[in-house]
Amino acid sequence: MSSLSLALLLLGASVLAVVICRRFSLPPVLGYLLVGSLIGPHALNLMNDIHRVEYLAEFGVVFLMFSIGLEFSLPKLYSMKRIVFGLGLLQVAVSMLLIAGLVMVTGINWQLGIALGGVFAMSSTAVLTKLLAERVQFDTTHGREIMGVLLFQDLAVVPLLVVIPALTQPPEKLAMLLGVALLKAVVVLALILVFGQKLMRKWFHFVARAKSSEVFILNVLLVTLGLATLTELAGLSLALGAFVAGMLISETEYRLQVEEDIKPFRDVLMGLFFVTIGVKLDLQIVVGLWWQVLLVLAGLLAIKAAIVGLLSWKLGSNPGTAIRSALWLCAGGEFGFVLLGEMTDAPKAIVQVTLTVLVLSMLIAPFVIHFSEKLVLRFVASEWMLRSMQLTKIAAQSMGTEKHAILCGFGRNGQYLARFLGREGINYIALDLDPDRIREAAAGGESVVFGDAGRKETLIAAGLMRASVVIVTMSDTPLAEKILFHVHSARPDVPVIVRTADERDLERLSRAGATEVVPEVLEASLMLASHALVLLGVPLNRVIKRVRQTRAQRYSLLRGFYRGASDHDRDEPDEHHQARLHSVLLEPGASAIGRTLDDLDLDEFGCEVSAIRRRGIRAVEPAAETRLQEGDVVVLLGDREAVTAAEERLLQK
Repeated sequence: MSSLSLALLLLGASVLAVVICRRFSLPPVLGYLLVGSLIGPHALNLMNDIHRVEYLAEFGVVFLMFSIGLEFSLPKLYSMKRIVFGLGLLQVAVSMLLIAGLVMVTGINWQLGIALGGVFAMSSTAVLTKLLAERVQFDTTHGREIMGVLLFQDLAVVPLLVVIPALTQPPEKLAMLLGVALLKAVVVLALILVFGQKLMRKWFHFVARAKSSEVFILNVLLVTLGLATLTELAGLSLALGAFVAGMLISETEYRLQVEEDIKPFRDVLMGLFFVTIGVKLDLQIVVGLWWQVLLVLAGLLAIKAAIVGLLSWKLGSNPGTAIRSALWLCAGGEFGFVLLGEMTDAPKAIVQVTLTVLVLSMLIAPFVIHFSEKLVLRFVASEWMLRSMQLTKIAAQSMGTEKHAILCGFGRNGQYLARFLGREGINYIALDLDPDRIREAAAGGESVVFGDAGRKETLIAAGLMRASVVIVTMSDTPLAEKILFHVHSARPDVPVIVRTADERDLERLSRAGATEVVPEVLEASLMLASHALVLLGVPLNRVIKRVRQTRAQRYSLLRGFYRGASDHDRDEPDEHHQARLHSVLLEPGASAIGRTLDDLDLDEFGCEVSAIRRRGIRAVEPAAETRLQEGDVVVLLGDREAVTAAEERLLQK
């Protein structure tokens, strides 16, 4: 097979596999592994010369380690030191020792046992961070524990990449080789970190002055591969040099730009790496060793869950948090495949069983996590008490409030909004999941409590049945949809205002029942435009008018206003052409009663129905097939002539 045919085969199969995985909400890594196993020599035999892509795929690991180096942060490590160097260190060390001991009991040498311990000790950073983000659980107690353990596992990969290759040497040479490898690592890292920091910043300043994105990307590749080659020449791994390169760049102001530029290379080459891992999967051997695979899989899940759960509990976590952390971290991860690739002399049967167990555990992980909450509530009696106390605290906080606002999220946007509400004397209660933020804000007198706004019982406890409005201040569309569902199932008359990053999810959130959707991009552009126009000499009153018109076109709730006697003093010359709101009560005998909005055809006057109030419930932008009833209040939107004509049609007898 030619190089071009091989590339087309890999690209086509990878695209198809990733699309299928996305369709079923599975991690793409499983798709790559499946592609590799199908096109490899042990299945369809479409790619029998794996060595041609193995070298290229190795760069996937290089860029993955480079990305980890970019995210390396000493302040972040220090802030999570108890979890990272407490729970994280103990989890990796105990897992490696216990698994190595069990492997040695079966008659396998201790070197291979330690290597397998390192492989199985890893969990999937890609899968778990995605699931934490989807469930908005980064700031929960178990979320912080999971992220701390994953952070230490990422760091532990670096020394393991040095140690595991040395374990293949004869026992009499092992100690000396390990010592030499570690000494080389210390010397090389010391030289790079001591002298490399200033040189890296100066070099990037020099390259950035060229003001060329192509040169900048080429420079990132040069630095990454150059330091990787340097460590390889020193007898260490390519991945170690890439990790150091990422660390050096992470301390410069170019980190975010580099992260974006390197992402396409990392994702594509990592995909190739996992395809080559999948090629090595021999399904015939796996089928022949099926009971060993199931035994190792069950053992892996049980051992890692027990280790994490017990360590978390002993380090001060409550039983519920300990079990959650255990269930989230019990499966294998992508770094297990990276370390497995370093075990070049391991028996083929062991490699096949290990590879299959890692794949199956990552496939099972989302399902284990999905049922983790039910398992915690089933086996931890105190969890019900904690949940009840949490809801009681929320209810106590909201008990004295009436016609208040419920803020879902108390980040920067939530806090700014709370200040506006406070100045207007409007009561609010905010729900948030960051314990540090809640403690600080509550101490400062803010009405904020710990609670998951995505749960119906939490919203009820926050006084949803008495609230006037619900405001989702977090730019999280799945969470917003969940909140909208719970609000409309309990109080369909309560308006819900939702924040979103841009207008991409506008229709989706509107269909879910949002009264108004506020895109950040639109508001930012309006502010930029207003400042720019003022600086360019455009009169301020004209700028304000343009901004108001743009908002009126975008936000249905801001379109028009109800006029009063005081408004005549402030009327502009073209005020009779401006949109206004006007309420019309359908009294007995009105001709509109029993007719639909489509039948009335108010559009011919240039007027539209903004809302209908029926029995105290206000429906914004009603559908054309809505049939009017006696006692309805129809809110018209249009200029003065259009509103007058539409009112006559509604009321004529």
